[in-house]
Amino acid sequence: MDADKQICGLDPDGQYVELAVEVFAMLADATRVRLILALRAGERSVGELAEIVGKSPTAVSQHLAKLRLARIVAIRKDAQRVYYRLENEHARQLVTDAILQAEHSLDDVPRHHHDSPEDTTP
Repeated sequence: MDADKQICGLDPDGQYVELAVEVFAMLADATRVRLILALRAGERSVGELAEIVGKSPTAVSQHLAKLRLARIVAIRKDAQRVYYRLENEHARQLVTDAILQAEHSLDDVPRHHHDSPEDTTP
């Protein structure tokens, strides 16, 4: 069991703790969280994402560039268009868990504790 913790970086003294803090810092922005939530459904263009999150395409591009550097999102180029997608399932799960934790701050019995399982994904 302890070997598993060391292999995947879950040791409290492990080398990944500081990197995890950087991931949290990257996600400590409402626009970036909204972008990740918008990308749960699949890849989207900057224009689509700008409309979804209610920001200018320029602002969205800047946020996406930071998320790309952090390897949270990836791109696919199609001629002159660039499409963004989540790099892996971990950012999606991290944001989902943060939203579910936030529900605990607002409600005695959060929605995800009394709805059916398919309704718990924000």
